[in-house]
Amino acid sequence: MKLGLINSAWAQAGKGTAFGIQQTKAIGFDTIDIFADPLDTGAKERKLIRTECARADLPIVSVACVAVGLIDFNPSVQRFHLERCRAYLDFCYELGARNLLLVLGEYIWERQVIPPAEQWKTGVEHLKTLGDYAANLGLDIALELEPFKLSLLNDVPNMVRFIDDVNHPAVRANIDISHLHLAGAKPEELRALKGKAIHVHISDCDGKVHGDLPPNRGVVDFVPYLKEIAALDIDGAISIELEYSPEPEKIVEWVTEAYRATADLMQEAGIARE
Repeated sequence: MKLGLINSAWAQAGKGTAFGIQQTKAIGFDTIDIFADPLDTGAKERKLIRTECARADLPIVSVACVAVGLIDFNPSVQRFHLERCRAYLDFCYELGARNLLLVLGEYIWERQVIPPAEQWKTGVEHLKTLGDYAANLGLDIALELEPFKLSLLNDVPNMVRFIDDVNHPAVRANIDISHLHLAGAKPEELRALKGKAIHVHISDCDGKVHGDLPPNRGVVDFVPYLKEIAALDIDGAISIELEYSPEPEKIVEWVTEAYRATADLMQEAGIARE
């Protein structure tokens, strides 16, 4: 697998797009993921992303999209988010990415007003539609597992059930190791995602709340998860997710630390860099 970085690490430290892409390559990463909303990204910025990544010989693997409104109970909100997700998929195609990393929403009103099965059904129907759109562009959708109590996809069994219900070859899973740890998922649970997972996120946490720390700064035991990921034979990337650095002025050191730690962990787990 390749080792990548989500470029939000640079953006949230106040660094420009070109700087972030250039530093990502200089540190040694194989690939990059882009966190940018096409509805907020003008033509100049889109071109800058393309040209800087090409100049750095840094392939774009994934574009991240948070679309919690896809399972909102208001049809007008759902329609907006469907169109927004289509715009994201167009953006992926424009950038030459391989997949759209999609974050679904949560059950509302503590699952007490709208029947949970209705929100689940809404999500399934919309992912079938988006799966068709993605496939027409030669793209995949990678669904994010969020470790929060009311998240639609908050553990491995729910992820498997959702992907099976959507039943579309372009709709599969992202594996986020920190999220798995927070959800209490054992490494061997990943075996259920054989043939269903296409992308990986890695970061550390304190074991209590979402953290996005460099590996080895928290409590996650990465190697057992990485060994299970290696057995899944994913043709993709492990992308480091770092956000809200406590010392933005030292972001280069922060990212470099994460790169070195992850490269060492991949080697220890027997995952070859390709």
